[in-house]
Amino acid sequence: MAEFVSRFDTLRWRGERLEMIDQRVLPAEIRYLAFDSALTVADGIRDMVVRGAPAIGCAAAYGVALDALRLQQKSPAEFNRDLGSAFCALAASRPTAVNLFWALARMRRAWEACRDAAPAQSAQRLLEEAHAIFKDDVAANRSMGRHGAELIPDGASILTHCNAGALATAGHGTALGVIRSAIESGKKVSVIADETRPFLQGARLTAWELMQDDIPVTLIADNAAGHLMSRGEIDVVIVGADRIAANGDVANKIGTYQVAVLAQRHRIPFYVAAPLSTIDAAIASGADIPIEERDVDEVLGYRDLRWAPVEAIARNPVFDVTPAELVTALITERGTVPAPDAGKISKLLNGS
Repeated sequence: MAEFVSRFDTLRWRGERLEMIDQRVLPAEIRYLAFDSALTVADGIRDMVVRGAPAIGCAAAYGVALDALRLQQKSPAEFNRDLGSAFCALAASRPTAVNLFWALARMRRAWEACRDAAPAQSAQRLLEEAHAIFKDDVAANRSMGRHGAELIPDGASILTHCNAGALATAGHGTALGVIRSAIESGKKVSVIADETRPFLQGARLTAWELMQDDIPVTLIADNAAGHLMSRGEIDVVIVGADRIAANGDVANKIGTYQVAVLAQRHRIPFYVAAPLSTIDAAIASGADIPIEERDVDEVLGYRDLRWAPVEAIARNPVFDVTPAELVTALITERGTVPAPDAGKISKLLNGS
């Protein structure tokens, strides 16, 4: 089968602005929003216009580039002062996805390398770096897709949680990238997608994205996964990640942990597909990963519909941590890491 060619862009550079597909209104509407500054990009990240760790990192890189272009007519001192504010605004947009901070660190290194150049030259260099981050993410997704496809049996029924596809990256996807690559290699697979409460990324995004590529997908309620596993209707689980600790613990969308526990109970392989930029070597274990809590209104209802009592108390943690011992293998652009632990993660990052 020929390579999948995406029918949509998660992020795209147009002229001197960034456009991002508005994931809040999918699948009812395909709408692109334009961003012209770091502050507006930070708002877009915070408000879930864009989500998914790799895509957030790419968006942040372009956010820096946008402010650099906007400030390029200023004096070098003003340029460097105001650009520092852009980094701060973007870093404060979401706390859990480490790709955000990885991308900002890469942009900061590019900035430091050209601090003595004229602002216009620095701006162009930072835009080039943002383009490179975007391109590198697609290449990493393609590479991990090839590695992960080898783990997928022909005819497999694959469960995934949340959205880790092209919509969560610069293109192809992490978990869904593995699925796409398996199909490209000639394997016949089908997907079961958890709806992923409360923001419904599985129902609104994963199902829509797979349907765009004519990949068989069945949507289920989150609490139906164990039932299907007990009936032998799920062969493999693949998810993405927002941050992976140095010991292999994985932070991903809330509900991932319980899927991993169920998979272990039913002896089903549980794979995590993520680029190296998602590994945070500075975090010793999942216990140290900051877990974002969002507005409880996302739990009490959806958009204009409210189903909970008016005075109901709710909580909305949007990520959880899956211990490394529940991960069958980590799939990266450098290859797969069975039963990841601190030693294996260290070797992976060191290229050995």
